[in-house]
Amino acid sequence: QVQLVESGGGLVQPGGSLRLSCAASGIIFSPYTMGWYRQAPGKQRELVATITTYSNTNYRDSVKGRFTISRDNAKNTLYLQMNSLKPEDTAVYYCNYQWGPHEYWGQGTQVTVSS
Repeated sequence: QVQLVESGGGLVQPGGSLRLSCAASGIIFSPYTMGWYRQAPGKQRELVATITTYSNTNYRDSVKGRFTISRDNAKNTLYLQMNSLKPEDTAVYYCNYQWGPHEYWGQGTQVTVSS
């Protein structure tokens, strides 16, 4: 069983930065894809960024050039560095792990961008 615990969310002004972390525990199988998704009130959950075992990354267009996904294999931790934050980035951010047909989610961390 894989457990994912996010942290690092909070309130930030437009133009500010935050770094989200996702600590993974349990048996992590490869190859896998890990990623960040977000869900704003009244909207569907959407993909923000993913990274594979082979370090291939993918970003939604609206965050390209502002967000960076990375991981520390030694710490089994996934990160999302978010710069130049905008009010439309406000959402609950979820960590996701996919291995074959198996998929796991974290509990989410709130990010609010407001002045």
